[in-house]
Amino acid sequence: MKSIRRLLRTHWLLPILLLSALPPAAEAAEAIRIGMIVSATGPASFLGEPQRLTARMLEEDLNKAGGLLGRKVELVVYDDETDATKAVTAVDRLLKRDRVVAIACPSTSGNTLAIVPKMVEAKIPLVSCAAARRIVEPVQPWVFKVAASDILAARKIFSHLKGQGLGRIAVLTASDAYGAGGREDMKELAPQMGMTLVADEVYGPKDTDMTAQLTKIKGTEAQAIIVWGTNPGPAVIARNRVQLGIKTPLYMSSGVASKKFIELAGPENAEGILLPAGRLIVEEQVPAAHPQKKVLSGYVKEFEGRFKQPVSTFGGHAYDAIMLLAQAIREAKSAEPSAIRDALERVKGFWGTAGEFNFSPADHAGLTEDAFVMVRITNGDWQMLK
Repeated sequence: MKSIRRLLRTHWLLPILLLSALPPAAEAAEAIRIGMIVSATGPASFLGEPQRLTARMLEEDLNKAGGLLGRKVELVVYDDETDATKAVTAVDRLLKRDRVVAIACPSTSGNTLAIVPKMVEAKIPLVSCAAARRIVEPVQPWVFKVAASDILAARKIFSHLKGQGLGRIAVLTASDAYGAGGREDMKELAPQMGMTLVADEVYGPKDTDMTAQLTKIKGTEAQAIIVWGTNPGPAVIARNRVQLGIKTPLYMSSGVASKKFIELAGPENAEGILLPAGRLIVEEQVPAAHPQKKVLSGYVKEFEGRFKQPVSTFGGHAYDAIMLLAQAIREAKSAEPSAIRDALERVKGFWGTAGEFNFSPADHAGLTEDAFVMVRITNGDWQMLK
């Protein structure tokens, strides 16, 4: 014992060296970094800002619960400003500098499609929050998505039209990736479901007046108008329709399923508009026995309680993407990208805010038409139709 004390007095650096050789617990396990690219600013900010807030909320929740695999979770979030070029720059930074194990989002279909080649090349899993079917068809091994595909939304609209005895339709779609995808799906599905396309008009996402297209449609025998796009275009169309005195029923895509659309259009112009939407925005109207009710109520209560604003479908997509990745990491017992990818592909019976996810090697979208309910805008709010 005396010799040990003498050694410590003589070699005063030894205790420090011995301690430094043992890594502190905080440094022993590196944080699990998950990247996010959201359109928090720019035209699609109504999509990306609730996604950014949801990411902030879930990062805190996951870490309060002990993280994943006993490691801290870091959600590294970049704003692409609704610009595909900036989305590509952000993904390069996430892959090369931040060394993320997976990426959630982007918010829009166009920005997602812009980064898909990077994800495939890097072999890092991507869970997109955008809806275009082309994101996952044909299947890319490393690419998944949580927003229900356009063709499911189109089928829901067409089923509702058939139930109303309506079959002649006019479509008015945005010229961006989301609008183009919806247009392709509607044209493909219409003859299969007994719909006749009597007008096919397109508008630019930044256009501020669509009266020319609506005037053409007004002169046709259309029994319903279907608009496919994200704000602000659909809100402009809702206002223009009222200005022109058009009484033809107006359907919107699920791309406007947030209160921001009603705000931009004006409640008086949005009145009576119909759209397919996830159950999140009508959570209070979902029966208590529905298997999705618990996750919907939990997200609504926490998000609205923390941020003092209504939930939107799009913030819900971020919730689903992050929680699916967390589930995959737990299931794989690994944060290696290939293990996360394999675990995602095995997901079955996962209830998120968008519906029940069942992925497989042949299906990286995971949802069915049941993800949607038909909603009518009534007195400035959402009404779920029976």
